[in-house]
Amino acid sequence: MAIRLGDIAPDFTQESTEGTINFHEWAGASWVILFSHPKDYTPVCTTELGTVARLKDEFDRRNVKCMGLSVDPIEDHHGWASDIEETQGTALNFPLLADADRTVSDLYDMIHPNANDTLTVRSVFIIDSNRKVRLTLTYPASTGRNFDELLRVIDSLQLTDSHKLATPANWQHGDDCIIVPSVTNEEAQELFPAGFTEIKPYLRTTPQPSA
Repeated sequence: MAIRLGDIAPDFTQESTEGTINFHEWAGASWVILFSHPKDYTPVCTTELGTVARLKDEFDRRNVKCMGLSVDPIEDHHGWASDIEETQGTALNFPLLADADRTVSDLYDMIHPNANDTLTVRSVFIIDSNRKVRLTLTYPASTGRNFDELLRVIDSLQLTDSHKLATPANWQHGDDCIIVPSVTNEEAQELFPAGFTEIKPYLRTTPQPSA
């Protein structure tokens, strides 16, 4: 069954490069990015894992844990980790699941038979601290993911969880935000002391709150 936004992310226990992981216990009070790779020792995946490792400080600042997945066995993962460190200039600093029995891949519908009936597609799940799925993305095997975009989405989700706001197209942290339509102008004056601009009754912008 496909996982939809707002669903509780399925729990699982699986081997990884950092030992056996029980997913919900491992996640704790953090947000999580869970992302799959079609196969070990593949070029695009190698660059992706190196990129995530380099972004660790950015993920930590947002209370986000990262977890990769491939359907290859743990022995291959350890060998691949050495290649990643050598070619990308940074060591893995997050777990890579060894999903050889496809337990997690099946739970999260990561294998799409019309693309490949044995390998996972490039799936991405952003999961919040309440275990709810907040974003799903599926990339083709030939296209590497944009992890700056995933950071942008997390910034938006965490901001709009705390304020009655939405973020416009191409929004970046620090840009003006949109006041949700359910908030009246009178409420907006109290909620957003920096003021707001009414472009249309349904389109009002305000500076991003500082906290």
